[in-house]
Amino acid sequence: MMNTLHSHFDRLRRDRSGNFGIMTAILLPVLIGAAGVAIDYSNNVMSQRQLQEATDSAALAVATALANGKAATSADGEKLAKDFVIGQMANYVDSDILADIEKTISVEIDTTTTSEGKSYKIAVNCNYPLATSPLMGVLGYKTMNVAAESKTASGITQEKSALSMTLVLDQSGSMLANTGTEDKTQTSCVQYDDSGKAKTDKKGNVVQISPCYIKKIDALKDAANLLLDQLDKADPSKPAKYVRTNAIGWSDKVRISSTFDWGTSRTRTNVINKLSAGNGTESAAPMQKAYDGLSGTNSTSETGIQKAAGNSKLTKYIVFMTDGNNNATTSDTNTRTTCTAAKDNGIKIYSIAFMAPDRGQKLLQDCSSGTGYYYKAESLNDLLGAFQAIGQQATASKTLLTN
Repeated sequence: MMNTLHSHFDRLRRDRSGNFGIMTAILLPVLIGAAGVAIDYSNNVMSQRQLQEATDSAALAVATALANGKAATSADGEKLAKDFVIGQMANYVDSDILADIEKTISVEIDTTTTSEGKSYKIAVNCNYPLATSPLMGVLGYKTMNVAAESKTASGITQEKSALSMTLVLDQSGSMLANTGTEDKTQTSCVQYDDSGKAKTDKKGNVVQISPCYIKKIDALKDAANLLLDQLDKADPSKPAKYVRTNAIGWSDKVRISSTFDWGTSRTRTNVINKLSAGNGTESAAPMQKAYDGLSGTNSTSETGIQKAAGNSKLTKYIVFMTDGNNNATTSDTNTRTTCTAAKDNGIKIYSIAFMAPDRGQKLLQDCSSGTGYYYKAESLNDLLGAFQAIGQQATASKTLLTN
């Protein structure tokens, strides 16, 4: 009897037929957990990237808005950042998770004010709990934390980009014509046709006509001063440290001009505020004069003068405006040649067609530095908006992601 029992126990001890089941039972939770880790790791990486892109976009938007003055206060910047994050994450998560994200968004705006203006450092942080798969739940993990942080800097930098700008402004006879915007400061006035000729009665006598309208030449003065205001805002130092300007008023030839000077005061006094319309239209000579004034690299050139002032980063601009066609088509050809040479030498050309005919528009389009540099202004408000936009673009601060 004892021998029989001993034989049964010995066979049981040596039997391996149930080992697979035992090992499976032991390893099953580990295998399930490993599969859960793989799935949830992939989800976490994708979710983290989405959140990082949202905070990056928010930080850059706030930095740009503050630098450009589109966000007036830090509170405006904080609201803009939160709206950006929520708006972008709404594409990826449901409303419950979106509510969790909104609660955690943190926006820090550090503003530094110097005599040269303001600079901004922005940090955007947020996080949310990402629900795990049921497989991870076996191991006791119900959620995984997804977090992102973005930082930016904008505004005044240690090495600020300087600019030298020439305004090439049409003051031909057609600039005496009306803009279509009523001038309520006058009850009656002399008015002019599109060729700059005063309107007369049947006997040929110049007459006073009512209502009065703001003339193109007066609108141009306001618009040019508005652009110069943007330059002063970007470089408020007295005297200016980064901005140099001059202007050329032209009709059938160069009628009035100023030499380059720091800031905008001389340009306003010597040219802009003295513009008076008359004569024909020939743009070749003034554009050549503008190009000559900006080209060159010796010590007396704009490059040399800016470099001597410590400004190694310099952008040169020509702002070319006309309301008509050149009297001679050779002026079109010569103007295009000068524009090409200027652009080939790194000069940026903005052009504005102010209620101009088709041929004048085509010349200005060809002369411009491309998309975003050509403006078609069909009213006084269009003209003001174009010049203001040019000033803002030319002085726009660089905004860079820092991590």
